Amino acid sequence: MSTLKRFKMQRDLEKDECKFILSRNYIGQLAYVYQNKPFTVPITYFFKDDKIICYSGYGHKVTAMRLNDNVSIQVTELDEVKKWKSAMAHGKYKELDGANAKAYLHDFSLGVKDIIKVREQKELDYINEFSAKVNEDEYPIIFTIEIYEYTGRMMN
Repeated sequence: MSTLKRFKMQRDLEKDECKFILSRNYIGQLAYVYQNKPFTVPITYFFKDDKIICYSGYGHKVTAMRLNDNVSIQVTELDEVKKWKSAMAHGKYKELDGANAKAYLHDFSLGVKDIIKVREQKELDYINEFSAKVNEDEYPIIFTIEIYEYTGRMMN
């Protein structure tokens, strides 16, 4: 066996490959900075038109992103230890309101349900079946990450 066949190869992903990974998944790691410390949290998202659509209750991450709108989201597809793809999208946090927020939340809900239907063969009806519940006494904060850069790596 040649040396090349024994070792897996790493390479950078092209922009379209990163977009493909983001489009076929719905759980990612949201990264933001608060009080000069980096944080990452898992988040349910939907990727559409160079935007990540999310919603959240009010809390730590929303407070942080209102103060510093530079954020990123990272998604990994892991088949085995030496066979994986990882895409990252860097962008700006933008909070939505009114009819615009409702339209994006609708896109989010339908989009994530479609991904789950294809990837997991599950039919879901309600947003709380696949995403965190917001407290009943508060409205969800709908936001996008408007992407300005894609990066990614893979090993195969």
